Amino acid sequence: MSENLLIQLSVTILFLPLLGFFAVIFLNKKIPNMYKFELGVISLTFIATLLVLYGKLSGYIDETIIGTFNWIDFGKVPVLGSVTIELGVKLDNVAVIMLFTVNLISMLVHYYSVAYMKDDIRYNLYFAYLGIFTFSMLGIVITHNLLMMYIFWELVGLSSYLLIGFWFEKDSAADAGKKAFLVNRVGDIGMFIGILILYTNYHTFTFDEIFAQIQNGVIPFGSSGWLTAAGILVFMGAVGKSAQFPLHVWLPDAMEGPTPVSALIHAATMVAAGVYLVARIFAMLTADAMVFIAVVGAITSFVAATIAITQNDIKKVLAYSTVSQLGYMVMSLGVGAYAFAFFHLVTHAFFKACLFLGSGSVIQAMHHEQDIREMGGLRKKLPITYVTFLISTLAISGIPLTSGFLSKDGILAGTLAFGDLTGHWLIPAIGFTVALLTAFYMFRLVILTFHGKPRNKEKYDHAHESPKLMTVPLIVLSTLSIFIFYTPNPLSPDAGWFLGEWISTPQTVVPQSSAFEFMNDGTTGTSNEIIHSQIYEDAMHHAHYPAMFLSLALAGLGIFLAFVFYQWKKISADKFAESIKPIYQFSLNKWYVDEIYHYTVISGTLAFSKILHWFDAYIVDGIVNGSAALTRLISRISGLIDTYIVDGLVNFTALFSGFMGLSLRRLQTGKVQTYIVFVIFSVFVLLWVFNSI
Repeated sequence: MSENLLIQLSVTILFLPLLGFFAVIFLNKKIPNMYKFELGVISLTFIATLLVLYGKLSGYIDETIIGTFNWIDFGKVPVLGSVTIELGVKLDNVAVIMLFTVNLISMLVHYYSVAYMKDDIRYNLYFAYLGIFTFSMLGIVITHNLLMMYIFWELVGLSSYLLIGFWFEKDSAADAGKKAFLVNRVGDIGMFIGILILYTNYHTFTFDEIFAQIQNGVIPFGSSGWLTAAGILVFMGAVGKSAQFPLHVWLPDAMEGPTPVSALIHAATMVAAGVYLVARIFAMLTADAMVFIAVVGAITSFVAATIAITQNDIKKVLAYSTVSQLGYMVMSLGVGAYAFAFFHLVTHAFFKACLFLGSGSVIQAMHHEQDIREMGGLRKKLPITYVTFLISTLAISGIPLTSGFLSKDGILAGTLAFGDLTGHWLIPAIGFTVALLTAFYMFRLVILTFHGKPRNKEKYDHAHESPKLMTVPLIVLSTLSIFIFYTPNPLSPDAGWFLGEWISTPQTVVPQSSAFEFMNDGTTGTSNEIIHSQIYEDAMHHAHYPAMFLSLALAGLGIFLAFVFYQWKKISADKFAESIKPIYQFSLNKWYVDEIYHYTVISGTLAFSKILHWFDAYIVDGIVNGSAALTRLISRISGLIDTYIVDGLVNFTALFSGFMGLSLRRLQTGKVQTYIVFVIFSVFVLLWVFNSI
């Protein structure tokens, strides 16, 4: 298969879901069952993806295939000079594996939705939205430059808004869609500023061209601090999309969307976009930027895990689990375990999609009941759902013979190596603590949902296994959560061929700098030098077995505690919660992050809006209205002056002239005798006057 054919196939894969979207949108009222066209399109897309995956990994495993074309040519622009914007496709091993993951999850969600959404009044429209979402996500995966990624980044935000708020008749769903859209815009603004910094300095959006210039010593504005800032700002887009602390608040609320949407958005696609973005810019990240990313990921994973422990909504538990696992991936990238971060992205996509779709099966069986306190005993009613849900739970808990064990073990080994080389021991401490918490809250979920006696007998009696269109995707995803698809050796330190042959850590392009010292033997170097060196690889290799045994011990302890509290009930969970009520309430209320946002950002914004309203009403409008009143007053005075003074003088002059004319007209008789009498009379008057003087 030629390189050109692979590029053409990848472009076809990109636009097929868009074709499905437009076809369903414009023809769904004219042609019944248009959703079947979307199903055919997404199936064809997946087949084409398999061809690209096979062609790339069989014929070009060590090569990167790029196809580009000039999109816009502005010519010479002041300050920036000649401006030409390219769009293009980049197919490396990371891209084609991600392409396969996204399309597989999307296809399974499409088929699952046929049964799950069958009674919805906007059935066809739902599938159209799935199509535009898949198109948007695929654009992020195959692009070779930041601008194209940002365009599709915003399209993902739009399509996720449509899917999360799909049932907009409910205020909670409409609000959740708006919340997701607005919170993501906060991170996207930072990402946009970071892209502008890079373009201003490098005059290109293309990843490889930016990396090449950095490697040649060209850094933004001549300062490594600006390169760090650019990396962190671009990472802000990931903070929003991948729900990292403190912008994680949108994701749990997004559970208001249909459950298949939760599986699509919160497993392999939207939330994974942020991790994929960091993987794409990994080579340009400075030491300080990587430490910042690692700390954000560690905090996110810990905060979300502590919240998931006390949640009672089955989808909310999985939502916070997703946030926690995304924090794991980001933390892994921050400590330099690049390959394992991407590996966990893939494995998490499969077992988390299975868990979400499994929760949908449970919710439908329980007549849309989502509170796990109303469930219990469902393993007898939903045997397929239970087994697949249990396998995925074992995977996310990091139990041997599952995919999660391979990827989480690598992440934890990376944190141990990072801690050993840099002295940042808090990060591995958080990583292992989260491993314990994850096993605990996931088995709490399994036990309360599937084990024990039914707590709502009426709904339990009517529960039954989901149809094959819903159970087959569960079987496929749970099967992909088993180790054999990733390595023949489940205890391999490098997770076998998946990492050893397909995925390798990109070489740093950051110039030598003295970010900080951290070699325990007294030597110095930047974190980029260490992370991309054989020293780090050796440290990870040595940390593999300690990390594996410690994580297994902690996961086993978490599972044991879950059984003690909820299966065997040796300790009353309610009484224990009451004994630590402040801590329990703190977790149950999600660390009060939403309340903090409400009383600071939201209330502050509303207060600022009221101040602006007052300023507009009383200052701006006051000046305008005052000016109008003053103008009217001056106009009235001017009118009075014009009417009574100016016009008065003119009219008085006219009247006086008329009066004098009328008075003198009587003297002008035209008779000589009269004029002689007036002359004589005037002479007598003059004589009298002179005589008086």
